Amino acid sequence: MTTVITRKWYTTAEVAEMLGFGLSKTKMLVLAGEIRSVKIGRNRRILPAWVDEYVQQVTSGAEEVSA
Repeated sequence: MTTVITRKWYTTAEVAEMLGFGLSKTKMLVLAGEIRSVKIGRNRRILPAWVDEYVQQVTSGAEEVSA
């Protein structure tokens, strides 16, 4: 039987790639608290739900402006 391990965290670089942003912009959003993260040792990690939360915030703001 093979056990499949599902990743629980993303790196800042992975989130940048997912969102189509540069690494510098993504780090800025993380440090500003716009994308939630946790620091583990010297590394930042971001939960998938936190990426979804950021996208929801950005898109809900866009919907309000266009309405």
